Amino acid sequence: MLQDVLQSKCALFADGVQTVLRGQENRSRRVVIMKGNLVQNARSESKGVSARVNRDGKFGFASVAEYTPEAAEKVIKAATDNALLLGRHSDSKTALPASFGTGTIPLYGQIVDVEQKLIIELCRTIDDHIAKTYPDLASRTVVYTEDSLDKIIYTSDAFNGHIVSPRCYVYVMMSAETKDGVPVEMFKALGGSGSFYDHFTNPETLYPQIEELYKRLMDKKEGVYAEAGYKTVVLGGMMGGMLAHEAVGHTVEADLVRGGSVAGPNLGKRVASDLVTMVDFAHTYDGKPADLPVYLDDEGTKAEDAVLIKDGILVGYMNDRESAAEYGMTPVGNARGWNFSDEPLIRMRNTCILPGKNTVEELIASVDDGYYLIDSGNGQADLTGEFMFGVTCGYEIKNGKLGRALLDTTVSGVAFDMLKTVDMASDKVEWSGSGFCGKKQPMAVSMGGPHLRCKIMIGGR
Repeated sequence: MLQDVLQSKCALFADGVQTVLRGQENRSRRVVIMKGNLVQNARSESKGVSARVNRDGKFGFASVAEYTPEAAEKVIKAATDNALLLGRHSDSKTALPASFGTGTIPLYGQIVDVEQKLIIELCRTIDDHIAKTYPDLASRTVVYTEDSLDKIIYTSDAFNGHIVSPRCYVYVMMSAETKDGVPVEMFKALGGSGSFYDHFTNPETLYPQIEELYKRLMDKKEGVYAEAGYKTVVLGGMMGGMLAHEAVGHTVEADLVRGGSVAGPNLGKRVASDLVTMVDFAHTYDGKPADLPVYLDDEGTKAEDAVLIKDGILVGYMNDRESAAEYGMTPVGNARGWNFSDEPLIRMRNTCILPGKNTVEELIASVDDGYYLIDSGNGQADLTGEFMFGVTCGYEIKNGKLGRALLDTTVSGVAFDMLKTVDMASDKVEWSGSGFCGKKQPMAVSMGGPHLRCKIMIGGR
């Protein structure tokens, strides 16, 4: 992990100027085994230091791909010079965003490196198990991914801290063919926040989830196309999470509100049924660590939960310090950058629709003719809240019982309209913390939700 070479350079912070000094290391590990063959084996690290200076409302930013005391001095000076340069081209002076507390955030967790050969052995063990147990597969791929952020942050008027964010996953991908020779595919991500040793010391613990993936693939192999139209559906937790992130979450990021998102004119208005409450959790959910805990953001704001929708009413945005001042809100730690050379942007953390009171079985039993949509491989949405998601795993519901599996299809709609049709929610939340959000720069994100009964437009063949 990073050694602290930055603290002594805080003496260079100018009075009356908001300054953030950030040292950061990114690490990634990736191994890919395809049908028994090692096709990728990669490790990478990048490390550097950056400074962001806000003088009279003008931001100056600078970074250097070195992590040394001398580099810290360089970026503080360069960022200050950049802010002064911008100030010379503008006569306006803007009040600096207010501070919402100072102090030091304690270090949670650690980053533990592991030899690459152990990662390869894990992937080979899983691949061998799949090959022996499921010989009828058309193809199989096992992918190990690990990405870790290690940050040391010092600020002039906010919180300081040493923050580590490790996560690692094994993706299992399987494909088969229908009787007509059409390929069908499915995948599952196994793992979570933490290091290799937190999740993968015993590969056999993964086998039940791999078995479930195989069974669903075999169901899909005999699957049918959905009947296109406006249907009553039960969205699985992963589908609800995708909706929370893509179709709603981006519209309530304050920089995108400023850019004209649908959330702007809807603040304080009903955007969903009263069963829908949506929160961007900082680091804890239901008394346990969230999938991707965030304790401090890259502006030195202490991370707290951001309530976005409360009982169907849009009540807040996700902010950085500047947008919070603009909208009269309190920032709660949503400004993050992926690399040391990236300025922080407003980003989601662990975005989730809260659970209701019904069981999944009750939701399914309540549908006479519809669909149970479990997983999505991709999704997209725009600032109007209009979305389209691919559905990679689903089943018919007939007379309250699950029927045949579905072949790949899509769902679409406008989020704030669709959420108003939610009339049942399950009592448990499913989380997915393996993804990246691609808003200008990548960022690790987590999303989740309960099962939801609602109406949605589903595609056919």
